[in-house]
Amino acid sequence: MTTATLDNRPPRSTESARINLRTSPEAKALIERAAALMGTTVSGFMLQNAYEAARRVVADNDTIMLSQRDFEAFIAACENPSEPTQALRDLMARR
Repeated sequence: MTTATLDNRPPRSTESARINLRTSPEAKALIERAAALMGTTVSGFMLQNAYEAARRVVADNDTIMLSQRDFEAFIAACENPSEPTQALRDLMARR
């Protein structure tokens, strides 16, 4: 069972999955130092930061930004759709 969180922490779960990765000794040392400075484990540090980055990437991909003019045009098109063309009717008839 997974519990949702309202912040950027990964949800807690009774199940776990493993992620393995290779890195340079320099990167490993820096990550270990950062984790120690944050008072957490390397796994906790990496999970927290990877999870936050993943949320940002997915949110950026799933969010559409429109100007006010484009937003109003979109709403108008949704509220007042044009009549379907014959080509669209033919296409939908093939379903």
